[in-house]
Amino acid sequence: MPPRILAFSGSLRRDSWNHKLVEIAADAARDAGAEVTVIRLRDYPMPVFDEDLEADQGLPQEVMALREQFKSHQGLLIASPEYNSSVTAALKNTIDWLSRTPEGCAPLECFDQKIAGLMAASPGGLGGLKGLSSIRWILGNIRVTVLPRQVAVPRIHEVLQEPGRLSVEALQEQITLLGREVAETASKMHDLPA
Repeated sequence: MPPRILAFSGSLRRDSWNHKLVEIAADAARDAGAEVTVIRLRDYPMPVFDEDLEADQGLPQEVMALREQFKSHQGLLIASPEYNSSVTAALKNTIDWLSRTPEGCAPLECFDQKIAGLMAASPGGLGGLKGLSSIRWILGNIRVTVLPRQVAVPRIHEVLQEPGRLSVEALQEQITLLGREVAETASKMHDLPA
């Protein structure tokens, strides 16, 4: 069984630059032998995390569906924009809901022993770098092993070409390497053939 990688963006925009980075990295992970599932968080609409809502109604159906996606994959490829020097509300809300423990489940089972590769794209000069440190810190605290390699793509509106190419070859190669590394590390960590 090849390693399974779940790939998504922390952006809800239909034409998200970060989703386009996810697709580039996902192709590289597939080339490295992984089975990759690319999703969009907008397909799992969730209310703002609220413990009273959880106590009254349980976990929303969308959260339960996304929990199953996370549990069935060994690796994560995440690209996210930076909002106000931090993680997007959509990504943080998703993590908050998924970190909840339904009755009969192990704590943090959606995240435990996952490998993650992080990317960001921004029209600014730092490419979302500050947001990556926030995501890295959050994931590291919920049992996700975040790879040291990360990719921040500045001035994405100038370097993104269709279909799925960046005009700066060094950035394209970094995203490709990250996708491969997530696949290879997930395979080794979970003793799966790549």
